[in-house]
Amino acid sequence: MRAAAAARSRWLLLIYDGIFRWREASIFVVGVALVIYFALQNSAFLSTDNIRTISQYAAAPAIIAAGEVMLLICGEIDLSVGNTYTLAPIIMYTLYTTNHMPLVPAVIVGILIGGLVGLTNGLVTVLLRVPSFITTLGMSFLLNGIALTVSSFPQLTPGGSTFSNIMGHGDYSEIIWALCVIAVMQAVLSFTPWGLHTVATGGNILGSEEVGINVNAIKIGNFIVVGMLAALTGILEAVRTTSVDPSAGGTPVMFAAVVAAVIGGTSLMGGSGTVLGALFGALVIACLQDGFTLMGISAFTYSIILGAAIIVAMIVNIRLQQLRARSR
Repeated sequence: MRAAAAARSRWLLLIYDGIFRWREASIFVVGVALVIYFALQNSAFLSTDNIRTISQYAAAPAIIAAGEVMLLICGEIDLSVGNTYTLAPIIMYTLYTTNHMPLVPAVIVGILIGGLVGLTNGLVTVLLRVPSFITTLGMSFLLNGIALTVSSFPQLTPGGSTFSNIMGHGDYSEIIWALCVIAVMQAVLSFTPWGLHTVATGGNILGSEEVGINVNAIKIGNFIVVGMLAALTGILEAVRTTSVDPSAGGTPVMFAAVVAAVIGGTSLMGGSGTVLGALFGALVIACLQDGFTLMGISAFTYSIILGAAIIVAMIVNIRLQQLRARSR
């Protein structure tokens, strides 16, 4: 009896330690529970076709969230990513069809435009001291107007089969892009000076400046990263859906990325976060969306549950952050 009790205690201790040491643990457990629940409700949930659908739902917000996490950690936010997502494939398509630019350079230019948007957001926020919420909100409207002016109707995206399969049209190509981006960004956050300085900037900006960290460069750099990732995601999605639509993206894409980051364990107050958690957050959202669709639950109910999940995630994240601080 004592041996069994000791074994149970060890398991409970491991679980407790895992939840407190790894931010991703709680959202991972929630994701596994959702998969089990929806699989029991509908046998088609774990079918090959449906797994592919879930991966497509999760890929886009996961890629953008990888950059948004870095920005949130250093104490800023980008609300314009949804419209950067929309504008980049329009620019790529226009360069390819109107200016006869080869596809690969056109894609690169589209991504660089996203970086330019991020650079502009960063400079206005850092140098002119405009809150990033206002800067990127204004940029969102600006980019939306440009997208509607340049291309006011959906058009088919270009590309041969090899190009299309690599750039999002293949069954799992977009989720592969997402996993690669997540891996790179998590490595940057965890194992490089840039990641360390990002956390320090969000946690204590005055202290960071005093020890010689260029907090302005950190913030501007992360704005550029999230802009380029939003542009890449827009191009991948345009190729996957074989359409360039100026009404696509926008606020829903932006909120999906931010929600994935927040549910995944990133604090909106800055100073802490995890890119891997954002991937789990995106997968949880995708499972909810797909599972509710299979069960025939309305979109209104989905919105109610998603909103509740955001509030609960924020409460849990704040509480866990306080407990981790006490345990140190």
